Amino acid sequence: MKYQDVTNYVIEKYHVHPEYLWKKYPSFAVLRHKENRKWFGLVMQVEKSQLGLDGQGKEDILDVKLDPKEVEFRQTSLEFLPAYHMNKTNWLAIRLNQVDPKQIHDLIEASYQLTQ
Repeated sequence: MKYQDVTNYVIEKYHVHPEYLWKKYPSFAVLRHKENRKWFGLVMQVEKSQLGLDGQGKEDILDVKLDPKEVEFRQTSLEFLPAYHMNKTNWLAIRLNQVDPKQIHDLIEASYQLTQ
């Protein structure tokens, strides 16, 4: 799954349009509820070196908010990382090119429900 796939999915499923809040980070898209304005996701393209990954170039990631126990459990897998620029107890970074789209959709839904 790619960055654009996530934003398209969220627009279609939740009728939420990504918000680009920072000129310095034009590829950082905030996903938040219309009603309460709480964030349920942050889609980013981040240099692999900033994520502690080998290689050059950027990695498409999605931060989602989850139960702390689930965050801790999932971080044992290479497909997931500690959240980038978010509270690492409650947020998890998903490596979009490493995780099945169905699982990504499920994690977005969990984050959406948790932040309502």
